[in-house]
Amino acid sequence: MKELLIAISGVILFLVGMIRLSSSVRRMVDARIKELVRYAVDRPLYGLVTGVVSAVFFQSSSASTALTIGLVSAGLISFYSSLAIVLGADIGTTLTVQFVIWRFTEFSPVFITAGGLLWLACRGRWKDAGEMIFYFGLIFFGLEIISQAAAPLKESPRFLHYFTQAKNPLIGLGVGIAATALVQASAIPIAILAVLAQQDLVRLENAVPVVLGANIGTTVTALLAGMVANINGRKTAVSHLIFKCAGVLLCLAGLPLFIDLLRQLSGSVPQQIALSHFLLNLLIVAVFIFFLRPFATLVDKMLPGKDEVLPLWPEYLKRRDLADPAAALHHVFKELRRQMKLAQVMFARTLRILSVYDEATRRGIVYVEMAVNNLRAQIVRFLWQISGRELSADLSRRVFAYTAMAGDIQSIGNHVQAISALAEERSRRKIRFSACGEQDMEEVLTLVERNLTEAATLLERFNVATVQEVIRREEEIDVRVKEILDRHLKRFHQRECSPEAGPIFVEMLGHLERISDLCDNIAEYVWEVQ
Repeated sequence: MKELLIAISGVILFLVGMIRLSSSVRRMVDARIKELVRYAVDRPLYGLVTGVVSAVFFQSSSASTALTIGLVSAGLISFYSSLAIVLGADIGTTLTVQFVIWRFTEFSPVFITAGGLLWLACRGRWKDAGEMIFYFGLIFFGLEIISQAAAPLKESPRFLHYFTQAKNPLIGLGVGIAATALVQASAIPIAILAVLAQQDLVRLENAVPVVLGANIGTTVTALLAGMVANINGRKTAVSHLIFKCAGVLLCLAGLPLFIDLLRQLSGSVPQQIALSHFLLNLLIVAVFIFFLRPFATLVDKMLPGKDEVLPLWPEYLKRRDLADPAAALHHVFKELRRQMKLAQVMFARTLRILSVYDEATRRGIVYVEMAVNNLRAQIVRFLWQISGRELSADLSRRVFAYTAMAGDIQSIGNHVQAISALAEERSRRKIRFSACGEQDMEEVLTLVERNLTEAATLLERFNVATVQEVIRREEEIDVRVKEILDRHLKRFHQRECSPEAGPIFVEMLGHLERISDLCDNIAEYVWEVQ
């Protein structure tokens, strides 16, 4: 019982290290999501490399695949582009088991100590790096504890008989699926097998089916992420399951040959287990990587329905246009339209989660905001390059106005994202507005949505009456928000609304009023440059 409790403690430390490392890397990836997407979507080979690298950093293909499904669901990556990333992630996760073979478990206290000191003593990037190193060490410290707990099992004839005698491969397959589905990380059961093999406690014939089952079990995380994703996200999750099942079936069909190949490649059982994990996923890549386009078409027929892929990178900003500032500014204006459309997508999705909260939609809003911010950075950089040319007074005025508009659209996205975060908090804490509060909020949301729509319309087609309507409605919104806040204050003092709802209600109104202000600014800038 003592050894069992120690082994369970090791598994828990492994899980905590993996979850926290994934969370730390996720924050870093979120801040650089545009670079990840840019390289991934160019061609399948780049997507494959992106998947490998992301899984190595996450130390989990499940976390990398779940992130990819989130990007697909947000519309930042097409379903087709996601397939290569998923294949690459499955290759990258095999490195975790290889670390066990390289005895990283014995050096885990060094990683924990060095990372912990950096985390506690430093600031900024060094603090973040220390946190990731600490959790990386914790993963292998957990495996080292499991290894030490397993050592006394050499003295147990019953244990040796059970794990070293040949078993039906389907039993091992089922064990691998169940264990991985439970912990949602294939690295845990496979790494534990490698640790047991280092103690001469498991045979290769019994270990390989468990490895195969673990690879199917790892799709559970993707399937759970796909359940709350849109149709493209679900296609990616189902494709991941198909990849794994196809590879496992091929290996099972030639299991004796597969085991013989492993023995020829290495005389060490732990290394053979690690190689079985790697070769299975390499086989999957070899089978599918050159047929991703027809495979994607097949899945599209199985799961019909498509969602629009949002434009992340500038389509009209070309360096060759800098020689003609007037033409370059015309193209900048086209990019401003695209940036505004992204802000409208964010607002429309936020309206949905204010009505019925959905975590996948909320996550998608965060990713789209990154696209809005990226476009603003690209537009401003391009305008800065234009400003270095000889410009007339009219063109100089346009440069200033377009720079301000790009910033205002980014600010709209930031406020919309803040409202979606408040919607998440309201859902998590099960907070409800009063009936009057809901009615007032709906009224302001409708007015702001109209202003946002008409401001976007002005970027497509200028109309003086529309500008005047945006300005008039902005003034109306200011008056209505003040009246609503006064009524809310009365309800609050009369205890007609919950104290938890008040701050969220007021903050949402503030963000909505500011969005309307920014729409007013955009309308006036468009008027100025006509």
